[in-house]
Amino acid sequence: MSARLNAAQPYALGLFRIVIGLLFAVHGAAALFGVLGGAAGTGGTVEAGTWPGWYAAVIQLVAGGLVLLGLGTRGAALVASGSMAYAYFDVHQQAALWPIQNGGELSVLFCWAFLLLVFTGSGVFGLDRLLARRTAAAGEPAA
Repeated sequence: MSARLNAAQPYALGLFRIVIGLLFAVHGAAALFGVLGGAAGTGGTVEAGTWPGWYAAVIQLVAGGLVLLGLGTRGAALVASGSMAYAYFDVHQQAALWPIQNGGELSVLFCWAFLLLVFTGSGVFGLDRLLARRTAAAGEPAA
């Protein structure tokens, strides 16, 4: 059984990356464009240029989209993880220490999920892998 699970690991990682990237990008789109309930579920948007909400939403949309596509996964995941660490320590932890007490569970989960992707890469189904294959087939050294 363990051998079968190990063989499926790259596919599970690829699906994990896709789901995490999609969920993160949706948060950014909601805050920036007011779709899917809008910012904080109020139907509104975050005012352009406001710190840190608008910048966080841009990071969520762009980094989430890149992670979803598997393009520059490690770099995008690092930026996304850092933004969620900032969100937790600057916004949520002021209310209480534990995430369950301060409403920061989602920030913590996203932070650690993206940190995992920094170390594992995109898995299968990612554009990173496709581009690496094309580069290798063309005889150029892969980045």
